[in-house]
Amino acid sequence: MSFRAALAAATARHESMLCVGLDPEPAKFPLSWRGDERRILDFCAAIVDATADLVCAFKPQIAHFAAARAEEALERLVQHIHQRAPGVPVILDAKRGDIGSTAAMYAREAFRRYRADALTLSPFMGLDSLEPYSALAEGGAYAGKGLILLCRTSNPGGSDLQAQRLEGGEPLFERVARLAATEWPQRLGGSELGLVVGATYPDEIARVRALAPTLPLLIPGVGAQGGDAAATVHAGWRADGPIVVNASRAVLFAGGDAPEMAAFANAARAAALALREQLQQSLPTARA
Repeated sequence: MSFRAALAAATARHESMLCVGLDPEPAKFPLSWRGDERRILDFCAAIVDATADLVCAFKPQIAHFAAARAEEALERLVQHIHQRAPGVPVILDAKRGDIGSTAAMYAREAFRRYRADALTLSPFMGLDSLEPYSALAEGGAYAGKGLILLCRTSNPGGSDLQAQRLEGGEPLFERVARLAATEWPQRLGGSELGLVVGATYPDEIARVRALAPTLPLLIPGVGAQGGDAAATVHAGWRADGPIVVNASRAVLFAGGDAPEMAAFANAARAAALALREQLQQSLPTARA
């Protein structure tokens, strides 16, 4: 199943726009596991088990595993997600951005080693930095994979470049959205593109949605970063334009100083359920 098809099916099946980001920080684990990097897989698997029926996607962040020499744990975690939550797509958050053989190795890492369904990428080196991940690459082996491009990120410093206007007056982030919606898919063999747009900028979400009416939008920043769930849905959701609203810390570490993982997982489920419901209640049909 392609990334778009899997996303649509999981969204409908679980009535959810919520993506849980898997960014393990052992210093914030339950007290009985706190600081123990050997528990990264156990921790993330327990979060997956607790929230598998509440999400449209999971998004492991590669640096949180690599920094702890836990790449094998990441491989096993993706396998666990595919087994425990079949049909729920895995978005590998790596924000890769390079060309040539280096990009080809990154693509092989994401799609062959980790078996991700989609990958976050930086498009700022241009089209040829995306080609090694495309449906045309590796003899068509990556057909159906999602390529989710940084567009308007949630951090304050994103404006340093993304909001700068090009010669014709168009902000850079709008140019990325326009290319992703028009020229690039055809030149990438029909690859399934999406865009990253931060929840902290709802006006920019609306502008990106106007330029790319049907592309999936991966929207971080709701929860710990202060993005508003209702404003995010209002700006980005369309019946034929899905949104994937990511929450990481607000779900992962809702358990605070709970001593055991069972209580931590229960707290994560409660936080995910509350956010899922908040997002669903913001849909136009729910408001009507």
